[in-house]
Amino acid sequence: MNKFKTAVVGAGFIGVAHIEALRRLGNVDVVALCDKYNSEKKAKELYIEHSYSNYKKMIDEIDLDFIHICTPNNTHFDIAKYALENNINVILEKPMTFTVKEAEILTSLAKDKQLINVINFHNRLYPTNIHIKNMIEANEIGDIISINGAYLQDWLLFDTDYSWRLNSNESGLTRTVADIGSHWMDLVEYLTGLKIKAVFAEFKTHYKKRKKALGETKSFSTQANTDFKEVEINTEDIALILFRFDNGAIGNVTLSQMSAGNKNNLVVNISGTKASINWSLADLENIKIGFRDKPNEIIPKDFLITNDAITAIDFPSGHTEGFPDVIKQVFKEVYSKAKIKHHATFKDGLRQMIICEKIYESAKKNKWIEISN
Repeated sequence: MNKFKTAVVGAGFIGVAHIEALRRLGNVDVVALCDKYNSEKKAKELYIEHSYSNYKKMIDEIDLDFIHICTPNNTHFDIAKYALENNINVILEKPMTFTVKEAEILTSLAKDKQLINVINFHNRLYPTNIHIKNMIEANEIGDIISINGAYLQDWLLFDTDYSWRLNSNESGLTRTVADIGSHWMDLVEYLTGLKIKAVFAEFKTHYKKRKKALGETKSFSTQANTDFKEVEINTEDIALILFRFDNGAIGNVTLSQMSAGNKNNLVVNISGTKASINWSLADLENIKIGFRDKPNEIIPKDFLITNDAITAIDFPSGHTEGFPDVIKQVFKEVYSKAKIKHHATFKDGLRQMIICEKIYESAKKNKWIEISN
């Protein structure tokens, strides 16, 4: 049986997660790693045969089927464009690109080339979320009237915390909104089938200056910097956003990377005319259903009965399937011939780029901003 030949660009936290998930599939060989720093050393540590510091050289020299791009946002466009032009399927980390225009170009190019194109909005692929989508499509909660929730983290709580994501020259116009808010918004639109039609946003940057370590700083590190320089911060730590949806529903979300005790807590509440649904990363294998006129229910992973939800379950009852497993489920769909696919494409990535840009505009103008796309 032929295996797909895949390369990964970026050997940070998420790049390594991609490599580990790919190796669990069985039909993929990770043949090359590209990273700006110490690529040969990192490739050896990860048991990858070929290492590069230049992605163009890697693409020119190796006959690849797929490339996974796990680098800072401002590099996504150039790498993805070169790969697509060389007829390589592309899987991108979010946010898709640095600008909306770049996302539009990549979406059009992938369509013209008829290549597989994916954005890793992995929260879609938890089996509980696939089941929730099916419930809503079957009208089990009635007409949706409101949606609210949060995505809270605390890894940037102190002024000694720093990451490339804080630098707008690398991350883009927004930070918290694009980094974690895009996950929440994509998930809500995926689950409900609704579209966000207007936004009103308020941003807060608590630290106008942060202490940037002079050495390498890894994302989500809790080690305090001891040798640093002060840098200006022009991206948001916290965002509060109001939404209007295309069916008339309203909603809101709180996004923060400075909420102590919340390591990675995404919460979604969807209220309908028959019932409500609650799901969170803290309790990811249970769906909570609320009723007015009968006892509330909890649907655990064991009782997810829709066929496409079952296909996203690989372990028996009592064996939690979490972050590494859901990334594997995304890639399992991408690298298989499954008829039903739930993963996000460049079209979805472009949409989130547009929404994030409109949220930024709203925060700057202090007004509701319509989203026409």
